[in-house]
Amino acid sequence: MLYVVGTGAGDRSGMTMAAEQAILSSELIVGYTKYTELMKELFPEKEYASTGMRQERERVELALKEASDKTVALVCSGDPQLYGMAGLAYELGAAHPDVQIEVVPGVTAAFSGGAVLGSPLTHDFAVISLSDLLTPAEKIRRRLECAAECDMVIVLYNPSSKSRADYLRKACDIVLRHRSGETVCGFVRNIGREGQESRILTLSELRETAADMFTTVYIGSSETKVVNGKMVTPRGYRNV
Repeated sequence: MLYVVGTGAGDRSGMTMAAEQAILSSELIVGYTKYTELMKELFPEKEYASTGMRQERERVELALKEASDKTVALVCSGDPQLYGMAGLAYELGAAHPDVQIEVVPGVTAAFSGGAVLGSPLTHDFAVISLSDLLTPAEKIRRRLECAAECDMVIVLYNPSSKSRADYLRKACDIVLRHRSGETVCGFVRNIGREGQESRILTLSELRETAADMFTTVYIGSSETKVVNGKMVTPRGYRNV
């Protein structure tokens, strides 16, 4: 049995009961090294196996192999479908017909971070990762252009890294072709973890803001506003 588990974006309080139960019922926990280290703090009695960054196929193959004779939890931060291992587990799982796969959803950073800021995702929104490791940069730019043009709230994952220090600035420049510099935006860093910080700011201010891989960025629509210090997108197109 292989559970592909979304552990949420922060500490144990952000984990669903179903996710916790799947981990407790598993004999082995497999995941990216950073995530398994976090799990060890919460479930020290479990056995662990991990792989490094960019070793997703090896990680899933390891989990599937181990799941042939035991119950395994393959852990992903947030939700395992969104930039996680769920799809790859099903793809590679076709070669392991003896392994049953079950996806256990988790609360992705878009929602847990949105709750910190207020309620920016009350209406239609797009989630776009700025990482071009697996997606061509031109395709990312086109997706940003389309999302900005149709006036949806945009949530950005992986906004910057050491090798992509200017990607958030470039993304803001694309959105600024279609939206005012005064558009309400926000970001949350280290959601649900020690050192969590957040800020509501304008799109022009966001363009000049430094971010890292642990930051989730929210670019509001033309309807998004600040209500009592919170970022809010009304449902529908009537101001309330």
